[in-house]
Amino acid sequence: MHSDTTTKGAAEALKTKKMTSAELWGEKRIFQPKSLPGLRSMQSGLAYTVLEDKKRIVKYSYETGEKLDTLFDAESIKPKLKDDIESYDCSEDETLILIAVKAKKLYRHSFTAKYLVWDIKSKTLTPLSNRPKQRLATFSPDGTKVAFVSNNNLFIKDLKSGKETRVTNDGRWNCIINGAADWVYEEEFGLKKAFEWSPDGKYLAFQKFDESKVKQFIMLRYTGNYPERVSYKYPRAGEKNAVVTVHIYDMASRKTRQVDTGTETDQYIPRIKWTKSDGVLSVLRLNRLQNKMEYLLANAADGTSKVMHTEENERYLDADDSLTFLADRKHFIILSERSGWRHIHLFDMNGKHIRQITSGSWDVIDYYGYSDEAGRVYYSAARPTPLNRTIFSIKLDGTDEQVLSETNGCSSASFSKGFKYYINSHSTANTPPQFTLHNSSGKLVRVLEDNSVLKETLKQYYIPKKEFFSFKTSEGIELNGWMMKPEGFDPKKKYPVLMTVYGGPNSQTVTDSWNLGWEHYVMQHGYIIASVDGRGTGSRGEEFRKCTYQQLGKYEVIDQIEAAKYLGTLPYVDATRIGIFGWSYGGFMACGCILRGADVFKAAVAVASVTNFRYYDTIYTERYMGLPQDNLDGYDQNAPLSHADKLTGKLLLVHGVTDDNVHYQNSLELCEALVKAGKHFEVHFLPNRDHGISGGNTHLHLFGRMTDFLCDNL
Repeated sequence: MHSDTTTKGAAEALKTKKMTSAELWGEKRIFQPKSLPGLRSMQSGLAYTVLEDKKRIVKYSYETGEKLDTLFDAESIKPKLKDDIESYDCSEDETLILIAVKAKKLYRHSFTAKYLVWDIKSKTLTPLSNRPKQRLATFSPDGTKVAFVSNNNLFIKDLKSGKETRVTNDGRWNCIINGAADWVYEEEFGLKKAFEWSPDGKYLAFQKFDESKVKQFIMLRYTGNYPERVSYKYPRAGEKNAVVTVHIYDMASRKTRQVDTGTETDQYIPRIKWTKSDGVLSVLRLNRLQNKMEYLLANAADGTSKVMHTEENERYLDADDSLTFLADRKHFIILSERSGWRHIHLFDMNGKHIRQITSGSWDVIDYYGYSDEAGRVYYSAARPTPLNRTIFSIKLDGTDEQVLSETNGCSSASFSKGFKYYINSHSTANTPPQFTLHNSSGKLVRVLEDNSVLKETLKQYYIPKKEFFSFKTSEGIELNGWMMKPEGFDPKKKYPVLMTVYGGPNSQTVTDSWNLGWEHYVMQHGYIIASVDGRGTGSRGEEFRKCTYQQLGKYEVIDQIEAAKYLGTLPYVDATRIGIFGWSYGGFMACGCILRGADVFKAAVAVASVTNFRYYDTIYTERYMGLPQDNLDGYDQNAPLSHADKLTGKLLLVHGVTDDNVHYQNSLELCEALVKAGKHFEVHFLPNRDHGISGGNTHLHLFGRMTDFLCDNL
C-alpha cells in the first residue's frame, strides 16, 4: 500500500501537514463540513423542529434560535423507547407525531419500519399497527387517520376508533405494489410515496404498480456458507415496465374508482397531486419516449379526466415537482423549456399560457414555490454565470425581481412554511459552506453554522485554490473547467494530470462550490487535478444540454479528449501522463476516454461504470437514448464494450458486487470483451457493496487502492 508521508522533492521542505487517508475517510473525518440537521418547519413558519441524537424531537424559534419545547424524548417517557428514531412527521394541527423506528433499507431511498404515534397532550405512545414491513405512514389533513403501506397493500388507520381499513387486497412482492413506487420510479423519478390525501380528507388517491411482466434481476449476497439470492424487478432499456394506474378511495362510500388515464398502458405516471378545487386530482402523464407530458384533471366522484395542459419537445422532457396550483383556483405554475431555457411559467386552468414569469439566457435550477400571501415566486438560478447559484424572488407578473443571496459562489435555500424565513447554504470553491437564516426579503437574521472549526483545521494543510478556466475545442465549443495545482508548484516543471469527470445529462462538476475529497489526496502525490464540463452538462440552456440526445457517450467523450489535449498544451503539463477518473456515469466516461482516447490518456480509474446503456434502466436510458430497437447505432457505437480492442493505457475497473443500480454485469462484460481482445487491465470488485461502495473501512481501502494504481501507472 502507499504511504501517507510527503512526496519526495521540494514538498518535503514544506511545513504544512499532509492529509492522511484516516483523516479523510476514517471515523473522525476532520475535513467533513458541519451541516444542519434535518429541520422541519412548523405550520406557523416561525418555528422548526430538529431530531437530536435520534432520541429527541425539539422545537426552536427561527428568529432567535431559542429552544421552545421538547416535543418528544425517547429517554424520558415510561417505558423508555430504546430504538433510534429514523424519521418523524407531525400532524397538521401539531398535536400528534408519527415516529418511525426499526428501519430497514429497501432501495436507495426507501425503507420499511415500525411506526408509533405520540400524542403530545396525553404523553402516550401507541403502535400504529401490528402489520409487518410498514412504509410511508402519512397523517390525513385533520390528523384523525393515517394511511400506510404494508406488504404492498394500502391501509388506513382511524386513530380515534382504532379501526384499520384495508384499501387494497392484491399487493404481492415482485408483482403488485399499491401506494408505493417500484425500483425504477424511485430511482429515476424520485417517487417513493405513491398516495396522496385530498385536502379535505374525503379521498385517498394512489398509484398501483403492476410489475408482474417486468423481468427480474438476480444478485448474490455473500453472507455465510451459501450465497443469499436477491431478486427484484429491474426494467432494462427496451424491456417492459410496470403498468401504472391511478385510483381514488372514497372515505364515505369505501369504494375505489380507477382514474381514466387513457388507453395506452406503456407510459409513465410520475406524479399525482390534488388541486385547490374540491375532489379534483391532477395526474401527470408522460409517454414512453418522455417527449410528451400531459397534465390531467380527474374527477374523484367518477374517475373521469380531461387534459389540462400539454408540453412537447423534440428530444425529451424532465418530470419535476414544480406544478403549483394557486389559491384563486384559476391558475397554475410549472417549469418549462419552451424558450430554450428552463424558466417559470404561469398558465390558467385551461392550459392557456398567461406569461413567462422569469426570462433570460440562464436556467432556473431550483423552484422553491409560490407564496399566495406575498404574491411572489421563490427560486434559484445559474446566475450571474453557469458556475453560480443565486436565490431570487419575483412577482407573479414577472416584475420586481429581488436578489436574496450572495451572487458569488453557490447558494441553496430551505424555506419555512409560508416563506417567512429561509436557511441559506452558501459556499465557494475555496470556502466551506456557511448556513445562515434570512427573512423573506433576504435580510440576515443570524448565522447558524459558519464551519469555523473546519476553517481553522484547513489552515494547517495545503488546500489549493481552484482555478477556473475556459477554452474552445476544435469545433469552436467553449467549455468550462477548473484545476488544482500541488504544493510547491513550479511552472517550469511538468506535472502529470488526473482529470475527474461525471459528464451525465444536466450534471455539473464545474461550479463555484465547496468540495474536498479524494482528488485533494491524490494531488498531494504531485498531480495536477482538473475537471471540465463537456456538452450535455447543465446550466447552459437546452441546446447545450440536449445535444447528446440519442448519442450518450459520443460528444461527451470527444470533449474530454479535447480537454486533455488542451491541458497537454500547457507548459507545466506532461502531456504523456494524463489520466481520468469517474464514478457511475463518470465511470462510463472514464472507460470511453481510455478506449477511444488511447493516444491521449495514459491511465483510467472507472468505478461502478455503465459499459453499454442496454444494461441500464428504462426511464433514465430511454429519456436520453430512445428505445434500443430504434437506435441501434446510438447504443452500440458509443458503448465502451464496442471499443475494448483499442485499449493501450492502464485501466482499473471497480465495482460493488451487489450494486442494484449499475449492475456488476457491466464491468464483467467489459472484462470479457477486454480478455477476448487480448488486453491487460486490473479489477477491484467489492462483495456485498452497492452503488455507493461504502460501509466499514471500505472507503479507506478503496481510495487507497485507487491511489496506488495511479502512483504506479501515471
